[in-house]
This record gives sequence, C-alpha cells and structure tokens, in this order.
Amino acid sequence: MWGVDEPLAPAEARRFIHACLAAHAVGWSRHALGRMSEHGVSAPDVEFALRAGVVLPAEWESGSWRYRVRTRDLVAVVAFHSERRIKIVTVWRPPATPHTRRMET
Repeated sequence: MWGVDEPLAPAEARRFIHACLAAHAVGWSRHALGRMSEHGVSAPDVEFALRAGVVLPAEWESGSWRYRVRTRDLVAVVAFHSERRIKIVTVWRPPATPHTRRMET
C-alpha cells in the first residue's frame, strides 16, 4: 500500500521502527493513548519498549499488518503508517509470570 512489501520480517520491522523513533516519526492512536492512561504508561516507556523489545512476526488485523513489540513489562503494537512513519495502535502490560514475580520480590 505504501511502497513496501509487507509483512516485513521481524528484523526488518525492528530496523524500520528504530529509524522512525530516531526521526521522531511516531503517531499515537486515541486507543493507545487511552490504554496508556489506564495503565500508567508514559510515552518514554513505550519508546523504550520499542527500542529494547523483541519484534514478533506481523499479524494481519483491521486492514493492516500489525507488529507486536514485547518487553518483560510492556507490549506495544505498531502499524506502519507510511514509508517514514509508524503509528502506535495499542499498549498493554502483560500479566506477570512466575519468573517475573520472583524478580520483583
């Protein structure tokens, strides 16, 4: 749709996400902003997750390819809005696992 054949492999998606972050080319959906407010997540939290997280294989949803980026504490879903811009679609905190609960105590 925007000149790039999607879905991208996770490594390619990660490079594109990092380039958009470096260029401050990030948009936020109203849904993502609402979820961030609900869960006490800041924009820097999301940006850190996008830089440090693992990009999972793309999933087709609501008419576009979505890429989940996961860290231990946060999951962000992004879509590529254009050749130079990403959009944060949603954000949530994954449930604690026995391993992460041990780390917190």
